[in-house]
Amino acid sequence: MRKAPFIILLFSGITVAQAQSVLTLDSCRALALRNNKQINVSRLKQDVALNVKKAMRTKYLPKVDAVAGYEWTSREISILSKAQKNHISNIGTLGLQQIGTDLTAGLNTQITNLVQQGTISMEQAQQLGALMQQMGNGPIAQYIGQMGNTIGQGIINAFRTDTRNIFGGAVMLRQPIYMGGAITAANRMADISGEMANNDLSLKTQSTLYNIDQAYWTVVSLKQKQKLANSYRELVKKLDDDVQKMIKQGVATRADGLRVDVKVNEADMQVTQVDDGLSLAKMLLCQLCGLPMDRDIVLADENRETLDAALDAGNTYIPDSTLSCRPEIRLLQNTVSLSEQATKLVQAEYLPHVALTGGYLVSNPNVFNGFQKKFSGVWNVGLLVQVPVWNWFEGSYKVKASKSATRMAELELAEAQEKINLQISQCQYKVSEAQKRLQMAEKNIKSAEENLRCAQVGFREGVMESTDVMAAQTAWQKAQSQKIDAEVEVKLSQVNLKKALGILN
Repeated sequence: MRKAPFIILLFSGITVAQAQSVLTLDSCRALALRNNKQINVSRLKQDVALNVKKAMRTKYLPKVDAVAGYEWTSREISILSKAQKNHISNIGTLGLQQIGTDLTAGLNTQITNLVQQGTISMEQAQQLGALMQQMGNGPIAQYIGQMGNTIGQGIINAFRTDTRNIFGGAVMLRQPIYMGGAITAANRMADISGEMANNDLSLKTQSTLYNIDQAYWTVVSLKQKQKLANSYRELVKKLDDDVQKMIKQGVATRADGLRVDVKVNEADMQVTQVDDGLSLAKMLLCQLCGLPMDRDIVLADENRETLDAALDAGNTYIPDSTLSCRPEIRLLQNTVSLSEQATKLVQAEYLPHVALTGGYLVSNPNVFNGFQKKFSGVWNVGLLVQVPVWNWFEGSYKVKASKSATRMAELELAEAQEKINLQISQCQYKVSEAQKRLQMAEKNIKSAEENLRCAQVGFREGVMESTDVMAAQTAWQKAQSQKIDAEVEVKLSQVNLKKALGILN
């Protein structure tokens, strides 16, 4: 039975430990970098830039395309005209008619000569002419004419193309040889875009770390002020108890009690305000870390009496003249480089382009052995040259506009460098001022504590009024609050300086 209370306390401790999470500044930063959505977007932009860069590299390589198609037409291509087809299809009949006419005229001349010479008689000449006419219109002549017509029709059929149904396909290769520098410029632009994605990630990372540090030290500050508010309320309540006792003894007046009651109410209100502010600050920190906003977290530095205000690397870091450590400057430098490459890309558009072409073309019907109804193809290799001749100075105007854009980017870069130099100087002064303010606050605390002690002793001895004690308590609270603010201001000023130098990581 004696072990039961110990077991209950043990399980209670485990439950509290699970409900609360102790977070250091580094763990908060790690959670934020892992869960921040803007950082994850920047990482995806890096992937996009990497794939675009790989795609640009393929512009140097040959491209191979395959294409195929089918086409139906209402009429076929005809090599022979209608008149030519008519003559060729009747070549036998027309040929016999021409031959018969010429042969008859020649024979008639010969027969007439024979009759005049007395070789044959007139009757024999008439019989011979009738026989020749009968032979020209006989079956032999008709057979020869039909044979000629058949041969002519065969020639017409041989000349048919039958191109109403056309099948075709091709494999084409294109290899750029000289594009005016456009491919090189496009690849450099892809490289610069990759650098911009990296710099954008650095910018988002630094912004996230800056917000985390701000939220973290705000929670630490409010936690210290919560302790201070509770301590101040206890002091005021202790004074209120003493005054109430003195009122009963007739040493103090009712007005003294009312004045102290007002201070007690003010102290209660301060505690409420600090508690609410601390809850909201922790909710913001949880949101930045990607944790549920109702998570009960405890910060490693929130219970420390004093914060380390020693100088860190930011106070001794010397940036280079171009301030390239700042991601904003690197992004502007990338913008200038990108604009320069864009100018080269515009110039390349108006320079000669040379490309090598090649491929294999196949069709059905094909024209390589007449018009055959079968697939057949041919290889081809060529060189394509494009030279701009006249464009009314369009290229010159575009190049000038692009160079002006580059100059604008350079001016923006120079202005940003000047402003960042001023920002660094301001942050360095802020760090120095914060450290001096902390030293003054520590001295003020010693004075305020001694003043409060004297006031309390004097009040107990009856030589000082309650208002003097309340004034001493207020001064003590103010000194403690100023010390907390000064410690946190040192931390935040150092964070601001690191961000201004671009070394917040």
